[in-house]
Amino acid sequence: MAVHQALIEQVTQLVITELGKKGCTIGGGCLVRTMVPVGISARHVHLQQDHLEALFGKGYTLTKRKELSQIGQYAAEETVTLVGLKNKIQKVRILGPLRKETQVEITASEARLLGIIAPVRNSGDLKNTPGLTIVGPKGSIIINQGVIIAERHIHMSPEEARVYQVTNGQKVKVKIPGVKGGMMDNISLRVDKGYRLDFHIDTDDANAFQLQQGQLLELVKE
Repeated sequence: MAVHQALIEQVTQLVITELGKKGCTIGGGCLVRTMVPVGISARHVHLQQDHLEALFGKGYTLTKRKELSQIGQYAAEETVTLVGLKNKIQKVRILGPLRKETQVEITASEARLLGIIAPVRNSGDLKNTPGLTIVGPKGSIIINQGVIIAERHIHMSPEEARVYQVTNGQKVKVKIPGVKGGMMDNISLRVDKGYRLDFHIDTDDANAFQLQQGQLLELVKE
């Protein structure tokens, strides 16, 4: 993760340097080739407090396994089993910290395996989404909603957004090289002072375009 963060900082600095070479000022309308690092997100679960305790026991707390690219986010040691109408998926990682509402993020391929019709949604937009059963070592829960396919998105700090000349909520594209390259569109920008530059996609998208963790791609504004 330290290597990935160093790459993120290097990309941002390269863009700032390129702006200077072109005699541009931030927000001045110059065209600059902007690059973003790929962050591939596998299936995972975000839990609310009472659901964590139902699955692992009263008063249970998550054990941090490793830090993720975004500040304060981490992968926990704990895993659960997802049970759908057709099949189940074991050893699904829990991500921390805890949330107000349980959310399950899977790919379209995994949704078909489970027998679930999951919509593409922004994180936290859970209204009218399907549910499933989650099984832990101490018990199980049934959630009536919360299963989504995560929308493609790019995290940025306000400074990075100024350098890239984009705004929060803006839709952009990413140009992908290679024998299975192309243009990936409908990508939302999320700008916040607590964010670090990272292009989040799921494993379906990564496999379709043969992308690697940390690979640099060109951002194209629509």
